[in-house]
Amino acid sequence: MISVRRRWLLGAAVGVLAGTVAGVACGWILATPEASSWVRALSVGTGSTVLGIAVLAAMIRGERRPGIEPDDVWRAIATSSGVWLALESVQLVREAASAVAVPVGDLRAGLFAEYLATAGSGRVEAAAWVCVAACGIVAVVAYRRSASWSTAPVLVFAALALIARPATGHMAQQTLGSLLNAAHVLAAAVWFGVLAALALLVRRRGTWAQLLPRYSALALRCVAILAATGVIDAAVRIGSLSGLFGTGYGRIVLAKTAVLVALLVLAWTWRRTWVPDAVSHRVTAEESLRNAVVEVCGIAVVFGLAAALATAS
Repeated sequence: MISVRRRWLLGAAVGVLAGTVAGVACGWILATPEASSWVRALSVGTGSTVLGIAVLAAMIRGERRPGIEPDDVWRAIATSSGVWLALESVQLVREAASAVAVPVGDLRAGLFAEYLATAGSGRVEAAAWVCVAACGIVAVVAYRRSASWSTAPVLVFAALALIARPATGHMAQQTLGSLLNAAHVLAAAVWFGVLAALALLVRRRGTWAQLLPRYSALALRCVAILAATGVIDAAVRIGSLSGLFGTGYGRIVLAKTAVLVALLVLAWTWRRTWVPDAVSHRVTAEESLRNAVVEVCGIAVVFGLAAALATAS
């Protein structure tokens, strides 16, 4: 019989997938994003989970009773990195085929190598792929050795992989544009990823009591950065209020804003109820897991919209 915890984690996987697809589908209704948007969204979500696990491990490193075993951390990073690498590989092949204007099935090794060597986007894609692979390699070696290593290398590689494309996108042409885009992506990744890491790794009520308030404070900062950089990005790209309704990009921005507002209301409710109840041990580990899953699935919708936004015409 499947345990309650495993049922919730399975539900989380299905919910994140469904939320991501729903976000991309909404983007398709409002604009014309690229067909690869769903792969991009799933890749960012998985990469954010890898980053979040590394951040969570860094938060508890050195504590006498962290409540999370190092082997569990490295196993979760290795598994997530494997899924992330597969998604990045699909995206890399799709981008290469699109750049050389051939169907994916007709992409030959020579054309693929030429794309990686000569195209600026190809070099960026390849660099991101290498960083993702590095996360997996470090995690596998650490897990096999039962090492208590710092997750700092994974944190760095995951962050670089996540910001590689956004930092070289349309905002890169603006003053401090790359920095703003990187901050926006990393804030969203930490908000989603650390909560996903808590859901994956925390099994006891006492550990939730210890870590949830720290995550809540971190998430508040992430949301503030996310909102500020998002407003600047939208203002630069759209240019006027009429563009919010008159362009596909603007309509996706409105949809993303609406979902974010709903999530902020939920997060504020959690901050006033779930967090103090968890600290005082008035909720079970299963209830905390349920709440985390609900919020993670909601953020997945935002990731789907963001992926559609990144490729919208």
